[in-house]
Amino acid sequence: MNQTSALPLVVDLDGTLTPTDTLHESLIQLVKQSPLNLFRLPLALLKGKAVFKEEVAAQVDIDPVQLPYRQDVLDYIRSEKAKGRPIILATAAHASIAKNVANYLDLFDQVLATESDRNLKGAVKLQTIRAKVGEKFSYAGDSATDLPIWQAASSAILVGVEAKTADDVKRTTTIEHEFPKESVNLKVWLRALRVHQWLKNLLLFVPLLTAFLFHDVGKLITMCIAFLAFSFAASGTYILNDLWDLNNDRQHPRKRNRPFASALLPIHHGLAMSASILGLAFVMGILVSPAFVLILFLYVVLTTAYSWLLKTYVLIDVLMLSLLYTLRILAGSIAVAIPVSSWLFAFSVFIFLSLALVKRCAEMVSLKQANREIARGRDYRVSDLVILWPMGVGTALSAVVIFGLFISTPETQARYAKPQLLWLVAVGLIYWLGRLWVKTSRGEMHDDPVVYAIKDRGSRVVMIFMFAIMMLAHTVNWSGLP
Repeated sequence: MNQTSALPLVVDLDGTLTPTDTLHESLIQLVKQSPLNLFRLPLALLKGKAVFKEEVAAQVDIDPVQLPYRQDVLDYIRSEKAKGRPIILATAAHASIAKNVANYLDLFDQVLATESDRNLKGAVKLQTIRAKVGEKFSYAGDSATDLPIWQAASSAILVGVEAKTADDVKRTTTIEHEFPKESVNLKVWLRALRVHQWLKNLLLFVPLLTAFLFHDVGKLITMCIAFLAFSFAASGTYILNDLWDLNNDRQHPRKRNRPFASALLPIHHGLAMSASILGLAFVMGILVSPAFVLILFLYVVLTTAYSWLLKTYVLIDVLMLSLLYTLRILAGSIAVAIPVSSWLFAFSVFIFLSLALVKRCAEMVSLKQANREIARGRDYRVSDLVILWPMGVGTALSAVVIFGLFISTPETQARYAKPQLLWLVAVGLIYWLGRLWVKTSRGEMHDDPVVYAIKDRGSRVVMIFMFAIMMLAHTVNWSGLP
């Protein structure tokens, strides 16, 4: 046994054992219990950090099973414990959280944590370690706040430490082991912002499409600004939704790998990014028009209400999704001052309701394949498929019927040179919507059908076909056609 392996190993929790911050996780849960807690928290903080953590911990129960852990660090600790080395958990997290984690992992001989009379951080943590463990120990930590402890330790274990901090530690302390910092690059942030979901905001261009005004450069530029404003706003709300839904995402086979659920990105970085891009979205909205800013604000409010509350209610969630899709078309209409017909709004509500039901049915099919019955965080169960299937297919066919009635209206007859060609678009719609539902029944549907449709080769071919027919119907008057 070498010299360092004989020393007690003191391990930090937040950022070291788990890549997340348990206080931040607790605060999110506290706000989920009641948004009014946002206004109470600053008052609690005035009593001191230790008392603040005590009050938060008294109201929130962090489930250690749901926390992400650094598997490489856990493996190292287990190997050291197998050698007979004493393992101590020393953390600034509240004692209730630390003890729950210690009981779950079953690795620690002793737990040192924040109590109501002391916040176990920095010099206070070092003093406590010396009193409870002794002068000779190894310390595993992750941040510059641990420098006093590393400098007093006999050896150091660095977990994802910044290069400058690591250099400072190496000048004074023997390095026992070093775990590299997980790479966070632009690609990770693009995943967090869900840039691929910006494709939904192409719906803003629908009024330009139906009015055939893509040649108007001024309106096209305005629409591009509106598109970016909506996209930034959407990304800001996606981040908030991911933070709000951390526990549910961590139990989902795919969503658990999202940047915030896996703690690849810290919670406070997500909050800062969300606030920044939401602010940018409204600045860009002002460049479009005051009316557009109001629609953008309504979109953010409704999206937040959906993420925080409405998505937990059966059917209300899909109705809200269809409304949010249709709202994008209304926003595009307002951005470039192009009125859209009631026919388009009616068609939009039904087709987007069908797509929202595709999303829910796809989730239920996935649950069925996994031999699970109930969707966590949503009021749906696999047995609901007998109702959702016909409802989804029925709303899809209703959208086609509305489109067929639209072909015969006087405004369509006046706008299109050969409106009869639009029946080919109706056929394309029947095929495309039917194909989406068949893919859903086979368990091949992406959880977002709009994104799936844009990425799917067959769907793209049908969309291009329908667009080409619309252009022909608008511009070409073939005298040979009946």
